Amino acid sequence: MTALFDAVLFDRDGTLVVDVPYNGDPDRVQPMPGAREALDRLRAAGLRLGVVTNQSGLARGYFTGDQLTAVHRRIEELLGPFDTCQVCPHDDSAGCPCRKPAPGLVDAAAAALGTTARRCVVVGDIGRDMEAALAAGAAGIMVPTEITMPAEVAAAPETAVDLAEAADLILRRQALLTPAPRPGGSGTTGRAGTTGRAGTVLAVRSDSAGDMLVTGPGIRAIAAGADRVVLLCGPRGRAAAELLPGVDEIVEWRLPWIDPEPGPVDPDDMRALTERLRATGAEEAVVFTSFHQSALPLALLLRMAGVGRITAISDDYPGSLLDVRHRVPDDLPEPERARSVAAAAGFALPDGDDGGLRVSVAVPPTRSRYVVVHPGASVEARSCPPENLRRIVAALAAAGHEVLVTGGPGERRLASYVAGTSGTDAGPTSMAGLAELIAGAACVIVGNTGPAHLAAAVGTPVISLFAPTVPYGRWGPYRVPAVRLGDAAAACRDTRAIRCPVPGHPCLSQIGPRDVLHALRRIGVTPHKPYFGEVAA
Repeated sequence: MTALFDAVLFDRDGTLVVDVPYNGDPDRVQPMPGAREALDRLRAAGLRLGVVTNQSGLARGYFTGDQLTAVHRRIEELLGPFDTCQVCPHDDSAGCPCRKPAPGLVDAAAAALGTTARRCVVVGDIGRDMEAALAAGAAGIMVPTEITMPAEVAAAPETAVDLAEAADLILRRQALLTPAPRPGGSGTTGRAGTTGRAGTVLAVRSDSAGDMLVTGPGIRAIAAGADRVVLLCGPRGRAAAELLPGVDEIVEWRLPWIDPEPGPVDPDDMRALTERLRATGAEEAVVFTSFHQSALPLALLLRMAGVGRITAISDDYPGSLLDVRHRVPDDLPEPERARSVAAAAGFALPDGDDGGLRVSVAVPPTRSRYVVVHPGASVEARSCPPENLRRIVAALAAAGHEVLVTGGPGERRLASYVAGTSGTDAGPTSMAGLAELIAGAACVIVGNTGPAHLAAAVGTPVISLFAPTVPYGRWGPYRVPAVRLGDAAAACRDTRAIRCPVPGHPCLSQIGPRDVLHALRRIGVTPHKPYFGEVAA
């Protein structure tokens, strides 16, 4: 199976060693508490280790290159060897692509280790470290110190109290994706035995398009170990389900315990669903749910349909409804949550599959330079105010960017308003058409909604206008270069609100054109033509 991470990249000062400003003296190097033990555990697990550090003192003349080398030699004497050390010697005025929060150091370290940033996790103590990780497409874990700003902690995708806990989190996330043993049996039954494969497996995710997309890695894991995969989905996720690799058949059915606008439970409909499940011929089922949903109502119907082995997450006692009752921590990213359920059932991704999101859409070898703005969202609280986006589109166009504005079937007026006279309304598209449009874009500017995950699935960078009603670490764009904008510490944080509970929608209404232009520069998106004017905030 493919491991979750290949490497862990550490900030230096305040993370590995006590922060001594502009230190050029190896005698002043002091490891952070527990650092050596945490690093040795990661090394023992087969992870490669690197250092990514801003050292503007070199350019400022506070220490020499030889002194910097001596400091790093002392760090290795105390903490053990590192497989790469990437240093940015510039200050902020240089505008270099390597100084954090730019992603250059992370990309360089990944390349030196023979991997990609999306297969690395960055550990650091301040916001710049986490921003550099996201901009490169890497995972990030913040270990705050007394100098870390509260807003930086709020925006971090994941936090740990110290390096020991950071190592725990990394190793736990790796372990959750290790496949459990499959039950024995003859090769002819399809159960794991002489062939090591399952027969027909029913995968279930009855939710929206974005939910379906983040479940894709788990479904691919099942497909790698099964002869046939049948996917049960709801009408809101059908279009995305059709784009997922590894699915042989789709069954669409509305489940009243999942649907956000449920009708009454109809006994005839439930009987019909039970018979439809029986007709799939599935010998086992893997039920994927989000953290607030229950798999048990469907598990009962699956039992009645004769499905012999059922795996799902359940905090509630399942009785005889589940054969594999899986549990996960609350802070797991949704794609990894899905992979962990598949792993609990005994399925793993094949070697060479890095676990990112994926759809069956061709990605062009070179991207165009247009920028996509998607103003809509499946939940109102996650939408940036349209007037803000209209100003952003106008500013992007004035700065030389070509801007395409997209929208779903019910968002045509919204898309037209946001495009204004500066952008281009891309018009109605299918889910596949939207995926193709995004696959050719330089970047997508979007809230926490399906097209953000569609962008991740085709590898297009995301400027994420992310309302903190749900955690970014679970639902942010996965393993794709991204910049998060918005107030991560707003009063709506973790409320799961459908409509904004705070007057003025402060978490997103403060985002202005200048923020977006800076974000585009961070991930290397340049306009078609130069612009020398000023942009309003």
